[in-house]
Amino acid sequence: MDFKKNSKFEFKVGQHCITSTADNKDPTEDKQEAPSSAGVLPTTLMSPWRNVTWSQEAKEELMDMVRSYRPATTSVPEARVLLLGPPGAGKSSFISSVQSVFSGRVLNRAMVGSTTSTGFTKKLQSFSIRHSCEARLGPTGLVLCDVLGIGGEETTGLTIHDVLYTIKGHVPEGHRYSPVEPVSSETSGFITKPSLKDKIHCVVFVIDASVINSYPKGVSRTFQQLREHISNLGVHQVTLLTHVDEVCHKTAQDITQVYKSQIVQQLMVKAGALLGMATSYIVPVKNYSSQLDLDENTDILLLKAVDHILQYADLYFQDSAAENKVSM
Repeated sequence: MDFKKNSKFEFKVGQHCITSTADNKDPTEDKQEAPSSAGVLPTTLMSPWRNVTWSQEAKEELMDMVRSYRPATTSVPEARVLLLGPPGAGKSSFISSVQSVFSGRVLNRAMVGSTTSTGFTKKLQSFSIRHSCEARLGPTGLVLCDVLGIGGEETTGLTIHDVLYTIKGHVPEGHRYSPVEPVSSETSGFITKPSLKDKIHCVVFVIDASVINSYPKGVSRTFQQLREHISNLGVHQVTLLTHVDEVCHKTAQDITQVYKSQIVQQLMVKAGALLGMATSYIVPVKNYSSQLDLDENTDILLLKAVDHILQYADLYFQDSAAENKVSM
């Protein structure tokens, strides 16, 4: 469900890096590592602002962590994580990419768009992340939920009303969303009394780094309204910054440079402002799109994002357990 350059947001990647020049030359090119005599800052920092170990051993440790993950409560078998974002931001691509890591080959189980401005996903779809390790075949404790994209106005995508009903666990699997037919008790399959396993345990916002400067003002307003309502439900939120390889030349060449990229760092600040969220909740990712083979470092960045998500899902379970003790 990824839209590209001819969507309604109308952008060119070169115009959406942090700096620009009068002749519209791509500011990610021809940058030097040291400041120039004019005092121009380098696009690559000497030291990363976050530390990541890029090795096969680190990848295996992260995979083992996800394989062995179980929610911090015995009442639910899996953590249900809802991905929210504009059409084309990379929600479905992230799901397929995570599935690819654990399958050992590039997959596209979640329907992924390319040029449409409305995205492929129209209904609630839950994807259980499964591992193919011979010793541990079967599902992990993580389910990623895909939904209709969020538009700048409630008439062009998933509404706040439907998002909140989904998080509360009222929306049945496979429900087809429509802005003109909001979820209600009359909805087919409506879950009247959802249990903890029906609810969403963590929300992940997905922001496309290559078009972040082109999002209409209505998108930011919708995001921040959503965040306020979701926070009131006690659900923690994090953010994925996708397409980071499209905004920084050096990161495109070598994804291990992502945390040295000043361009990516500043776009993360912009994403935080868009959402009203601290950058400590935001992680960059590179999804598999045109690739036919897995890449170890891309896998590591994806797995670090999953680790980040699961930490906040567990906070939800811990908070729920504390609330139950108080009510008892």
